[in-house]
Amino acid sequence: MPVKIDSHHHLWNYTPQEYGWISDPMKIIRRDFVPMDLRSALGSAGVSGAVTVQARETLEETTWLLTLAKSESKMQGVVGWVPLVEPRVGDLLEKLAADPKMKGVRHVLQDDKASVLMEDNRFNAGVGLLPRHKLVYDILIYERHLKMAIPFVDRHPNQVFVLDHIAKPLIKDHVMEPWRTLIRDLARRPNVYCKLSGMVTEADWRNWNPADLKPYIDVVLEAFRPRRLMFGSDWPVMLVASSYKRWHDVVAESIASLTEAEQERIWSGSATEAYKL
Repeated sequence: MPVKIDSHHHLWNYTPQEYGWISDPMKIIRRDFVPMDLRSALGSAGVSGAVTVQARETLEETTWLLTLAKSESKMQGVVGWVPLVEPRVGDLLEKLAADPKMKGVRHVLQDDKASVLMEDNRFNAGVGLLPRHKLVYDILIYERHLKMAIPFVDRHPNQVFVLDHIAKPLIKDHVMEPWRTLIRDLARRPNVYCKLSGMVTEADWRNWNPADLKPYIDVVLEAFRPRRLMFGSDWPVMLVASSYKRWHDVVAESIASLTEAEQERIWSGSATEAYKL
């Protein structure tokens, strides 16, 4: 059996104030999710480890996740939030990067600030500091932001980027364009990896089936090849639409025709390489 790493999951201590985006239809995830819950989810599908990704834009959360990771072996890396627009962010990055579990940085670009930040010179100056600390930048956007993401990536040819959730295409509405054309364009940048994650929550939560996801999986397989594609779950957010095991099995079936080496890249090789796990 191949080693399997989940490249994208979250942990939190739930409060309505801090997680206001968890709406009534998502009430199943209105509770704490801690390392013990993570172990159970990973164990249900034979996944050995995971990369923990920020869910709040606070340094408090970033340091909390790094503290958890010190004693939880399943947490193989942390992608935290850092205020990249702050003048002395270089000192902060140096301090955080000294922790071997600190692997990357992410902002919630999918909000309305996406276009503002990706074009902001201060923000780009902060991103420009990440390569010296060997930190990845995770890109969290909707498909409508891909046009902005391509020139953003082009400003940083020496930066490793990981695209979250295949840029959240309109799966529920079965819309392929312009997402397909733009994702292929972005994939031409060799410094960009892509997470095969977060898809079930872009589909019809109650009624999706693997056939709804297949056209999108096929596109990213062709665009990024297994060489730069990695398995992820977006657990526990994904629980509004799927069990962990069901999503894992959809991915397994989708890549079953690939060679053993190609499957290994998706299950663990790409994430290990990108995040230096």
